[in-house]
Amino acid sequence: MELDEKKPDGKYGESRKFDPNFKGPINNRGCTDVLCCILFILALLGYFAVGIIAWSQGDPRKVIYPTDSRGQFCGQAGTPLEKKPLLFYFNILKCASPLTLLEFQCPTTQLCVESCPDRHLTLVKAKLGNTEDHEYYKQFCKEGVNFAKLSPPEILRDGLCPALLMPSKAFTRRCLPALGTMKGGVVVVGNETTFDSGEGVSINASDVLEASKKSNVVVEARQVAMRIFEDYTQSWHWILLGLVIAMVVSLIFIVLLRFLAGIMVWIMIVLVILVIGYGIFHCYMEFASLNGEPGSDVTIRDLGLQTDFSVYLQIKQTWLAFMIILAIVEFIIILLLIFLRKRIMIAIALIKEASRAVGHVMSSLFYPLLTFTLLAVVIAYWAVTAVFLSTSNEQVYKVFNNSDCEYALETCDPKTFNTSNISAQCPDAECLFAFYGGETLYHKYLILFQFYNIFLFFWCANFVTALGQVTLAGAFASYYWAFKKPGDIPAYPIFSSLGRALRYHTGSLAFGSLILSVVQVIRVFLEYLDQKLKGAQNKFAKFLLSCMKCCFWCLEKCIKFLNRNAYIMVAIYGKSFCASARDAFFLLMRNILRVAVLDKVTDFLLFLGKLLIVGIVGIFSFFFFSGRIRAVEDAAPSLNYYWVPILTVVVGSYLIAHGFFSVYAMCVDTLFLCFLEDMERNDGSAERPYFMSQNLLSLLKKSNEEPKSVD
Repeated sequence: MELDEKKPDGKYGESRKFDPNFKGPINNRGCTDVLCCILFILALLGYFAVGIIAWSQGDPRKVIYPTDSRGQFCGQAGTPLEKKPLLFYFNILKCASPLTLLEFQCPTTQLCVESCPDRHLTLVKAKLGNTEDHEYYKQFCKEGVNFAKLSPPEILRDGLCPALLMPSKAFTRRCLPALGTMKGGVVVVGNETTFDSGEGVSINASDVLEASKKSNVVVEARQVAMRIFEDYTQSWHWILLGLVIAMVVSLIFIVLLRFLAGIMVWIMIVLVILVIGYGIFHCYMEFASLNGEPGSDVTIRDLGLQTDFSVYLQIKQTWLAFMIILAIVEFIIILLLIFLRKRIMIAIALIKEASRAVGHVMSSLFYPLLTFTLLAVVIAYWAVTAVFLSTSNEQVYKVFNNSDCEYALETCDPKTFNTSNISAQCPDAECLFAFYGGETLYHKYLILFQFYNIFLFFWCANFVTALGQVTLAGAFASYYWAFKKPGDIPAYPIFSSLGRALRYHTGSLAFGSLILSVVQVIRVFLEYLDQKLKGAQNKFAKFLLSCMKCCFWCLEKCIKFLNRNAYIMVAIYGKSFCASARDAFFLLMRNILRVAVLDKVTDFLLFLGKLLIVGIVGIFSFFFFSGRIRAVEDAAPSLNYYWVPILTVVVGSYLIAHGFFSVYAMCVDTLFLCFLEDMERNDGSAERPYFMSQNLLSLLKKSNEEPKSVD
């Protein structure tokens, strides 16, 4: 089972030479990639400056509160509108205009009110009615309107009051018509299909429905979000319990791998096949149970987008799709296992060696907590800065009118609008709040600040990941190059490696992270272009964009692989990033067969371990949250979408399992590179003994000569 290589040619560099003084990660090293370190520090200072500017200019209330036509926040505490939390539209039919989607603002007067109207009442009827009708109607008019003295034509001409009120309900802090449907699908508003508009025109309830939909582009999304939030409030403690179980299961797997690596790998393989097989069986049973059920033959395309996602589980096509996907995954895994069966034993030996290394450096299992914490800080800073940047615009007012007007959609000032030439030339024009923007230098470059925020987010996140990789690589390299284990392993290898990385190699980490970040930002930009071109008919542009997305995806994967191995060489030898990347690449190319046979097979086995943990926790969470376990059926929370906590637990379980197994993966990659160097540096003689463990020596049919005794 030995994996001998052909003699390498010179184009991938010379093999490592024996160095009697080399005992692992060198201590005498200097700072690397200083210029990139300085650039990274300056970029961080600029990032903090952008954050400070955004926090001073931004106003998150613009996201929380609805805004009236004067740009005031409805329901904001400490303002005159504190007791008026709801937004009322004068003429909601105007919200059906395409301008709603272009300007993200309905082109009609909007007013903050205490409560939504609960009756159908026109302006004319209110004027002819009693004092109670006057007072009721007046609360939906602009402030300071002399309702008693002005006539209806004067009120409508100046846009002081709405032409009519219709029964409405508060939804997402907006007054939307109280729409309903009668038998036969007839749309009604307050049990009426048609009603007087107040201007001598009859309005159909279906027109109101269309305008109501467009008045709030994200109503449906918010409705789903509210239901999901409600589900989280009902199930958060069970989700935490599921994540704790995932952490315990992951820890148990790591401990068992420490002592029973070979057995555990085969158990993982068998269990993954069984878990996916059960998934296929369950999907088939659900598919078969829907045979003959009314409506089960409806296709997903015919069903369209539904806010109640449980509807999709009641059609056969959904379960058929799940079954096909799982069957393909099962087939691929079995096929890979058949072709790799002879190499799995060598990979198991490498995992055993990694288990011993993790056992001797137990603090490495807790290092992912530091990585998660730093990533959480980076994500939180990016999200907060993005919100403040997006809300740091000023109120922009534009001219809205019903008749033709040359000043339509031009910027205006509501304070001076009534005395301007625009109101004289366009009597029915109004100066209404349109959106948030600005004309200052800060507002002109706001999009660049947003781009800078995204770019620094990727750079910082990749830097944190790189720091973890270098730290773990340095610790595990110290283990491998200790000839007598564990006696020669230095004390506190994780802390020593972390200190070396921060003190000497911040520039190298920033350099590698910068290269990866540039590619990732380009991929984000390509995704943005893809979204913009979805409605385009240019097939060549779509094809070209798809090719570019594929190329940059492959480039990102290659850079991640090269960076990972470059960081290992940085941790061991303390060279610059480019020199380390070159050495790692040449070392791998000189041993390309071993890379294909050992490293990738080991990665595949560790992936099966993560898949197994996710599968076990996911299946149990599915049965629990769907109420299919009778013993705990009463304890399961009542949910709108039971898949919400299930998906949360599954994704969280994968992240937790990935956190634990990433330590293993980094250990395997580090030991693998050290193993390749060991094979090049040494030959097993007494003067040049191998540093690898006895198990690896036996598996590779190699041995170390006993040192000659001196009489």
